[in-house]
Amino acid sequence: MQNIESTTSVKGLFKKCYEFTRADEVKAAGIYPYFTPIEESEGPVVQMRGKPVVMAGSNNYLGLTTHPEVKEAAIHALEKYGSSCSGSRYLTGTIDLHEELEVELAAFMGKEAALLFSTGYQTGQGVIAPLVGRGDYIISDKDNHASIVSGNLQARGAMNVQVLRYKHNDINDLERRLQKIPADAGKLIVTDGVFSTFGDIAPADELCAIAEKYDAQILLDDAHAFGVIGEGGRGTASEFGQVDKVDLTMCTFSKTLASIGGFVVGGERVINYLKHHSPALIFSASPTPASVASALAALQILKREPHLVNKLARNAERVRKGLTQLGFRVTPGRTAIVPVIIGDDTQAFYLWKGLFDAGIFVNVFISPAVPPGHAMMRNSFMASHEDEHLDYIIDTYAKVGSELGII
Repeated sequence: MQNIESTTSVKGLFKKCYEFTRADEVKAAGIYPYFTPIEESEGPVVQMRGKPVVMAGSNNYLGLTTHPEVKEAAIHALEKYGSSCSGSRYLTGTIDLHEELEVELAAFMGKEAALLFSTGYQTGQGVIAPLVGRGDYIISDKDNHASIVSGNLQARGAMNVQVLRYKHNDINDLERRLQKIPADAGKLIVTDGVFSTFGDIAPADELCAIAEKYDAQILLDDAHAFGVIGEGGRGTASEFGQVDKVDLTMCTFSKTLASIGGFVVGGERVINYLKHHSPALIFSASPTPASVASALAALQILKREPHLVNKLARNAERVRKGLTQLGFRVTPGRTAIVPVIIGDDTQAFYLWKGLFDAGIFVNVFISPAVPPGHAMMRNSFMASHEDEHLDYIIDTYAKVGSELGII
């Protein structure tokens, strides 16, 4: 096996792979925070490296991945349909569960139709690229998730679509971009509903007003908004009373819906077009029976127990307030994401290690996930956290933060 020390002569495509040593250096220092396996999960407390750890970094927002009804639904689907649909939705890969979930999601979100995709990341590619063509424009928030960026690049490369980026949540800059686009061109405004890093919310009411003024369509990515904001967890459009004006909303199963997959909701004619023109749908194996059944069960729980959305908000606010009072640099917000800005990458890694050693897991974001000098702890909370978990998180942040001189 080739050692790092002996790779100076490596040339060609793989040269950069051997020169990348930053992760090895962090591992050697004992502060590497990534790819830590979970050995067992009971919701807010998981087993990692042989010990119980309070999970403060999961996107399992309503805590439904371990709900008995969700697990039972997955087991039943596995027994009834097998482990895979073994084909694309377009051909042999559609089962009645797919159609049932699509009907339920469309109704829940107040739209005519829905379409499922196999992953949340794939949904961005599966929706954006098929809708735009030569002469059309995508106007995308600068801080959009990588799945949107990937969909934009695919559209630009394959269809020669113009992609413009506007300053984050800056309606004035968005309007400046729109003013330069020919009036008769197709225009798709794309934005996260809740932004995945800092947890801030796109102003859907202002977006809808500007879209109407310039005859543009709006696509929201509600991956971190579904089950978190809006009436009963219906997301960003609902939060701002714009359900009828937002054209399309896409989302993932992997957060509130306790599974893996994705979906888009919108007008029936638009969804029908995507069903017949989206390569990401047509050329991918369909979502597995167990994943669809899990998402369907989670949706039914959300509909039956909307108080979970309120509990999630209270939990996040409890920690947000507690960490702010301690003197941490906490980004204001009202979603499940509570970012704590540390600044220096190495100091962020040491804070992570101190928290982990004390039995708390959080996520560390460094550049390029955040701007240089803005390394942060990305905390995210669940409705299944109890006060004892949250208070322990706050108290441990206080102890470790003080020891490191952060506060």
